[in-house]
Amino acid sequence: MVGDHAPALLESLADATLLPGGPAANSASTPIATEPNSPALQRREPQRRETALTTVTDPDSWLLTPDLQPDVIFPVLHGPRGEDGTVQGLFELAGVPYVGCGVLASAVGMDKAMMKAAFAAAGLAQVPWAFVRRVDLERDQDAILDALEAQLRYPMFVKPANMGSSVGISKVASRAGLAEGLRLAASYDRRIVVEQGLNVREIEVAVLGNDTPEASVAGEIVPSNEWYDYEAKYLGGESKILIPAPLSPEQIDAVRALALAAFKAIDGSGLARVDFLLDKDTGALYINEVNTMPGFTPVSMYAKMWQASGLDYSALLDRLIALALER
Repeated sequence: MVGDHAPALLESLADATLLPGGPAANSASTPIATEPNSPALQRREPQRRETALTTVTDPDSWLLTPDLQPDVIFPVLHGPRGEDGTVQGLFELAGVPYVGCGVLASAVGMDKAMMKAAFAAAGLAQVPWAFVRRVDLERDQDAILDALEAQLRYPMFVKPANMGSSVGISKVASRAGLAEGLRLAASYDRRIVVEQGLNVREIEVAVLGNDTPEASVAGEIVPSNEWYDYEAKYLGGESKILIPAPLSPEQIDAVRALALAAFKAIDGSGLARVDFLLDKDTGALYINEVNTMPGFTPVSMYAKMWQASGLDYSALLDRLIALALER
Protein backbone atom coordinates (compact mmCIF):
# COMPACT_ATOMS: atom_id res chain seq x y z
CA MET A 1 0.00 0.00 0.00
CA VAL A 2 2.92 2.31 0.71
CA GLY A 3 5.19 2.94 -2.25
CA ASP A 4 8.96 2.57 -2.13
CA HIS A 5 10.12 6.18 -1.93
CA ALA A 6 13.88 6.50 -1.41
CA PRO A 7 14.59 9.56 0.76
CA ALA A 8 17.14 10.95 -1.69
CA LEU A 9 15.97 14.50 -1.13
CA LEU A 10 16.83 14.17 2.55
CA GLU A 11 20.52 13.61 1.91
CA SER A 12 21.14 17.34 1.69
CA LEU A 13 18.80 18.27 4.51
CA ALA A 14 20.57 20.11 7.30
CA ASP A 15 18.04 21.79 9.54
CA ALA A 16 14.34 21.38 10.24
CA THR A 17 12.31 23.79 12.33
CA LEU A 18 9.23 22.55 14.15
CA LEU A 19 6.53 25.17 14.70
CA PRO A 20 3.96 24.06 17.27
CA GLY A 21 1.37 26.32 18.79
CA GLY A 22 -1.20 28.68 17.41
CA PRO A 23 -3.30 31.56 18.68
CA ALA A 24 -6.76 31.57 20.20
CA ALA A 25 -8.71 28.56 21.40
CA ASN A 26 -6.92 25.92 19.32
CA SER A 27 -3.57 26.46 21.06
CA ALA A 28 -4.77 24.45 24.06
CA SER A 29 -4.32 21.20 22.13
CA THR A 30 -0.86 22.01 20.81
CA PRO A 31 1.41 21.22 23.81
CA ILE A 32 0.13 17.64 23.62
CA ALA A 33 0.66 17.59 19.88
CA THR A 34 4.35 18.46 20.11
CA GLU A 35 5.33 15.58 22.38
CA PRO A 36 5.71 12.80 19.78
CA ASN A 37 7.12 15.11 17.11
CA SER A 38 10.19 16.65 18.62
CA PRO A 39 11.85 13.49 19.99
CA ALA A 40 11.18 11.61 16.77
CA LEU A 41 12.72 14.35 14.68
CA GLN A 42 15.70 14.54 17.03
CA ARG A 43 16.29 10.79 16.63
CA ARG A 44 16.40 10.89 12.85
CA GLU A 45 20.09 10.69 11.92
CA PRO A 46 21.44 13.73 13.76
CA GLN A 47 24.48 13.87 11.50
CA ARG A 48 22.15 14.98 8.71
CA ARG A 49 19.55 16.99 10.54
CA GLU A 50 19.13 19.41 13.39
CA THR A 51 15.71 20.23 14.79
CA ALA A 52 14.80 23.55 16.37
CA LEU A 53 11.61 23.92 18.41
CA THR A 54 9.86 27.27 18.08
CA THR A 55 6.50 28.29 19.53
CA VAL A 56 4.14 30.84 18.02
CA THR A 57 1.74 31.48 20.89
CA ASP A 58 3.57 34.78 21.44
CA PRO A 59 4.37 36.39 18.05
CA ASP A 60 7.59 37.88 19.50
CA SER A 61 8.89 34.47 20.60
CA TRP A 62 9.39 32.86 17.21
CA LEU A 63 11.49 35.35 15.28
CA LEU A 64 14.24 33.47 13.47
CA THR A 65 17.78 34.70 14.02
CA PRO A 66 20.71 34.50 11.59
CA ASP A 67 21.82 31.42 13.55
CA LEU A 68 18.61 29.58 12.61
CA GLN A 69 18.30 29.12 8.85
CA PRO A 70 16.02 26.10 8.32
CA ASP A 71 15.90 24.15 5.09
CA VAL A 72 12.35 23.05 5.85
CA ILE A 73 9.67 24.01 8.37
CA PHE A 74 7.21 21.62 9.99
CA PRO A 75 4.27 23.85 11.01
CA VAL A 76 2.38 21.81 13.61
CA LEU A 77 -0.18 24.59 13.95
CA HIS A 78 -3.89 24.41 14.65
CA GLY A 79 -6.69 26.85 14.04
CA PRO A 80 -6.90 30.36 12.58
CA ARG A 81 -3.64 32.12 11.70
CA GLY A 82 -1.76 28.84 11.86
CA GLU A 83 -3.58 26.24 9.79
CA ASP A 84 -5.52 28.55 7.49
CA GLY A 85 -2.90 29.56 4.92
CA THR A 86 -1.63 32.69 6.65
CA VAL A 87 1.58 31.18 8.01
CA GLN A 88 1.93 29.12 4.85
CA GLY A 89 1.86 32.38 2.88
CA LEU A 90 4.65 33.71 5.07
CA PHE A 91 6.74 30.65 4.25
CA GLU A 92 6.04 31.16 0.55
CA LEU A 93 7.18 34.78 0.78
CA ALA A 94 10.31 33.70 2.63
CA GLY A 95 11.01 30.99 0.07
CA VAL A 96 11.34 28.29 2.75
CA PRO A 97 9.93 24.80 2.05
CA TYR A 98 7.37 23.59 4.58
CA VAL A 99 5.52 20.39 5.40
CA GLY A 100 1.87 20.18 4.50
CA CYS A 101 -0.68 21.85 2.29
CA GLY A 102 -0.11 25.13 0.50
CA VAL A 103 -1.87 28.45 0.96
CA LEU A 104 -5.02 27.63 -1.02
CA ALA A 105 -5.63 24.15 0.38
CA SER A 106 -4.90 25.31 3.93
CA ALA A 107 -7.35 28.21 3.61
CA VAL A 108 -10.10 26.06 2.08
CA GLY A 109 -9.48 23.26 4.58
CA MET A 110 -9.84 25.67 7.49
CA ASP A 111 -13.00 27.35 6.21
CA LYS A 112 -15.82 24.81 6.49
CA ALA A 113 -18.17 26.79 4.25
CA MET A 114 -15.65 27.12 1.42
CA MET A 115 -14.58 23.51 1.88
CA LYS A 116 -18.17 22.35 1.49
CA ALA A 117 -18.50 24.49 -1.63
CA ALA A 118 -15.37 22.83 -3.06
CA PHE A 119 -16.74 19.37 -2.25
CA ALA A 120 -20.06 20.25 -3.89
CA ALA A 121 -18.27 21.46 -7.02
CA ALA A 122 -16.42 18.13 -7.14
CA GLY A 123 -19.68 16.19 -6.79
CA LEU A 124 -18.80 14.66 -3.40
CA ALA A 125 -21.67 13.52 -1.18
CA GLN A 126 -22.26 15.56 1.98
CA VAL A 127 -24.92 15.70 4.67
CA PRO A 128 -27.46 18.52 4.17
CA TRP A 129 -26.07 21.80 5.47
CA ALA A 130 -26.71 25.53 5.63
CA PHE A 131 -24.61 28.67 5.95
CA VAL A 132 -25.34 31.54 8.35
CA ARG A 133 -23.69 34.94 8.68
CA ARG A 134 -23.35 36.47 12.13
CA VAL A 135 -24.61 39.82 10.84
CA ASP A 136 -27.85 38.20 9.64
CA LEU A 137 -28.25 36.37 12.95
CA GLU A 138 -27.90 39.66 14.82
CA ARG A 139 -30.42 41.39 12.54
CA ASP A 140 -33.19 38.79 12.76
CA GLN A 141 -32.54 35.67 14.80
CA ASP A 142 -36.08 34.34 14.46
CA ALA A 143 -35.92 34.50 10.66
CA ILE A 144 -32.65 32.55 10.70
CA LEU A 145 -34.11 29.93 13.05
CA ASP A 146 -37.19 29.59 10.86
CA ALA A 147 -35.08 29.12 7.73
CA LEU A 148 -32.86 26.50 9.36
CA GLU A 149 -35.83 24.55 10.72
CA ALA A 150 -37.42 24.58 7.27
CA GLN A 151 -34.24 23.27 5.63
CA LEU A 152 -32.89 20.84 8.25
CA ARG A 153 -34.31 18.64 10.98
CA TYR A 154 -33.11 18.07 14.54
CA PRO A 155 -30.60 17.17 15.73
CA MET A 156 -28.25 19.64 14.06
CA PHE A 157 -24.58 20.46 14.46
CA VAL A 158 -23.67 24.15 14.67
CA LYS A 159 -20.06 25.03 13.88
CA PRO A 160 -17.92 28.14 13.50
CA ALA A 161 -16.70 28.11 9.90
CA ASN A 162 -13.09 28.81 10.85
CA MET A 163 -12.18 26.83 13.94
CA GLY A 164 -10.64 23.43 14.52
CA SER A 165 -10.35 20.82 17.28
CA SER A 166 -14.16 20.85 17.71
CA VAL A 167 -13.96 24.26 19.40
CA GLY A 168 -17.27 26.14 19.42
CA ILE A 169 -19.32 23.22 18.05
CA SER A 170 -22.72 22.30 19.48
CA LYS A 171 -25.11 19.43 18.90
CA VAL A 172 -28.62 20.83 19.27
CA ALA A 173 -32.04 19.18 19.45
CA SER A 174 -34.44 22.10 19.88
CA ARG A 175 -35.07 25.66 18.74
CA ALA A 176 -33.72 27.03 22.02
CA GLY A 177 -30.62 24.87 21.68
CA LEU A 178 -30.18 26.01 18.09
CA ALA A 179 -30.30 29.66 19.14
CA GLU A 180 -27.75 29.01 21.87
CA GLY A 181 -25.49 27.04 19.52
CA LEU A 182 -25.60 29.82 16.94
CA ARG A 183 -24.63 32.39 19.58
CA LEU A 184 -21.72 30.21 20.70
CA ALA A 185 -20.47 29.69 17.16
CA ALA A 186 -20.88 33.41 16.41
CA SER A 187 -18.61 34.21 19.36
CA TYR A 188 -15.79 32.47 17.48
CA ASP A 189 -16.49 33.46 13.87
CA ARG A 190 -18.69 35.73 11.78
CA ARG A 191 -19.58 32.77 9.54
CA ILE A 192 -21.39 29.67 10.77
CA VAL A 193 -22.13 26.25 9.27
CA VAL A 194 -25.16 24.22 10.37
CA GLU A 195 -25.31 20.53 9.44
CA GLN A 196 -27.96 17.84 9.56
CA GLY A 197 -27.30 15.40 12.38
CA LEU A 198 -27.51 11.71 11.47
CA ASN A 199 -26.94 8.37 13.18
CA VAL A 200 -23.41 7.79 11.94
CA ARG A 201 -20.09 6.07 12.38
CA GLU A 202 -17.02 8.33 12.22
CA ILE A 203 -14.47 7.03 9.70
CA GLU A 204 -11.08 8.57 8.92
CA VAL A 205 -8.40 8.07 6.26
CA ALA A 206 -4.87 9.50 6.16
CA VAL A 207 -3.61 10.90 2.85
CA LEU A 208 0.06 11.38 1.99
CA GLY A 209 1.60 12.80 -1.17
CA ASN A 210 1.69 15.66 -3.63
CA ASP A 211 0.65 15.06 -7.24
CA THR A 212 0.11 11.31 -6.75
CA PRO A 213 -1.23 10.98 -3.19
CA GLU A 214 -1.79 7.68 -1.40
CA ALA A 215 -4.53 6.75 1.06
CA SER A 216 -3.96 4.73 4.22
CA VAL A 217 -6.13 2.03 5.68
CA ALA A 218 -9.29 3.47 7.22
CA GLY A 219 -9.77 3.97 10.94
CA GLU A 220 -12.86 4.48 13.05
CA ILE A 221 -13.46 6.65 16.11
CA VAL A 222 -15.98 5.34 18.63
CA PRO A 223 -16.39 8.44 20.82
CA SER A 224 -16.70 8.27 24.58
CA ASN A 225 -19.21 11.11 24.50
CA GLU A 226 -22.34 11.43 22.38
CA TRP A 227 -20.13 12.74 19.60
CA TYR A 228 -16.39 13.30 19.10
CA ASP A 229 -16.15 16.69 20.82
CA TYR A 230 -13.18 18.58 22.28
CA GLU A 231 -13.33 16.70 25.58
CA ALA A 232 -13.33 13.32 23.87
CA LYS A 233 -10.43 14.37 21.64
CA TYR A 234 -8.07 16.05 24.09
CA LEU A 235 -9.11 15.65 27.72
CA GLY A 236 -8.64 11.96 28.22
CA GLY A 237 -12.02 10.58 27.24
CA GLU A 238 -12.41 6.84 26.73
CA SER A 239 -12.92 7.02 22.98
CA LYS A 240 -11.99 3.86 21.10
CA ILE A 241 -9.83 3.81 18.00
CA LEU A 242 -10.36 0.92 15.58
CA ILE A 243 -7.61 0.44 12.98
CA PRO A 244 -8.43 -0.93 10.52
CA ALA A 245 -12.05 0.11 10.65
CA PRO A 246 -14.50 -2.81 10.43
CA LEU A 247 -15.77 -2.12 6.91
CA SER A 248 -16.73 -4.28 3.96
CA PRO A 249 -14.29 -4.49 1.02
CA GLU A 250 -16.64 -2.28 -0.99
CA GLN A 251 -16.78 0.31 1.78
CA ILE A 252 -13.00 0.26 2.13
CA ASP A 253 -12.53 0.95 -1.57
CA ALA A 254 -15.15 3.69 -1.51
CA VAL A 255 -13.78 5.52 1.52
CA ARG A 256 -10.19 5.47 0.25
CA ALA A 257 -11.23 6.69 -3.20
CA LEU A 258 -13.35 9.45 -1.67
CA ALA A 259 -10.44 10.49 0.57
CA LEU A 260 -8.22 11.03 -2.47
CA ALA A 261 -11.02 12.85 -4.30
CA ALA A 262 -11.53 15.22 -1.35
CA PHE A 263 -7.78 15.83 -1.08
CA LYS A 264 -7.64 16.73 -4.75
CA ALA A 265 -10.80 18.87 -4.52
CA ILE A 266 -9.02 21.33 -2.21
CA ASP A 267 -5.68 21.00 -4.09
CA GLY A 268 -4.06 19.27 -1.12
CA SER A 269 -0.37 18.45 -0.86
CA GLY A 270 1.85 16.80 1.70
CA LEU A 271 -0.66 15.39 4.13
CA ALA A 272 -4.23 15.52 5.34
CA ARG A 273 -6.66 13.50 7.36
CA VAL A 274 -10.03 13.07 5.68
CA ASP A 275 -13.05 12.51 7.92
CA PHE A 276 -16.25 10.75 6.88
CA LEU A 277 -19.71 10.06 8.22
CA LEU A 278 -21.10 6.59 7.51
CA ASP A 279 -24.87 6.49 8.02
CA LYS A 280 -25.73 3.53 10.24
CA ASP A 281 -29.28 3.40 8.93
CA THR A 282 -28.76 3.69 5.16
CA GLY A 283 -25.09 2.83 4.64
CA ALA A 284 -24.56 6.13 2.81
CA LEU A 285 -21.03 7.56 2.99
CA TYR A 286 -20.58 11.32 3.35
CA ILE A 287 -17.45 13.46 3.26
CA ASN A 288 -17.27 15.50 6.47
CA GLU A 289 -14.05 17.50 6.27
CA VAL A 290 -10.38 17.55 5.37
CA ASN A 291 -7.94 18.39 8.15
CA THR A 292 -4.82 19.77 6.47
CA MET A 293 -2.61 19.53 9.58
CA PRO A 294 -3.88 16.66 11.71
CA GLY A 295 -2.76 16.61 15.30
CA PHE A 296 -0.07 14.18 16.47
CA THR A 297 -1.45 13.58 19.96
CA PRO A 298 -1.63 10.35 21.97
CA VAL A 299 -5.09 9.77 20.43
CA SER A 300 -4.18 10.96 16.95
CA MET A 301 -5.30 8.81 14.07
CA TYR A 302 -2.98 10.02 11.30
CA ALA A 303 0.28 8.32 12.29
CA LYS A 304 -1.53 5.23 13.57
CA MET A 305 -3.31 4.70 10.26
CA TRP A 306 -0.01 4.93 8.38
CA GLN A 307 1.60 2.58 10.91
CA ALA A 308 -1.15 0.08 10.11
CA SER A 309 -0.47 0.66 6.41
CA GLY A 310 3.21 -0.27 6.76
CA LEU A 311 4.82 3.15 7.27
CA ASP A 312 6.28 3.71 10.74
CA TYR A 313 6.45 7.08 12.45
CA SER A 314 10.07 7.92 11.66
CA ALA A 315 9.66 6.94 8.01
CA LEU A 316 6.46 9.00 7.89
CA LEU A 317 8.36 12.10 9.07
CA ASP A 318 11.01 11.47 6.41
CA ARG A 319 8.32 11.21 3.74
CA LEU A 320 6.67 14.43 4.87
CA ILE A 321 9.93 16.36 4.76
CA ALA A 322 10.81 14.87 1.37
CA LEU A 323 7.41 15.91 0.03
CA ALA A 324 7.98 19.44 1.32
CA LEU A 325 11.32 19.65 -0.45
CA GLU A 326 10.05 18.29 -3.78
CA ARG A 327 7.08 20.67 -4.06
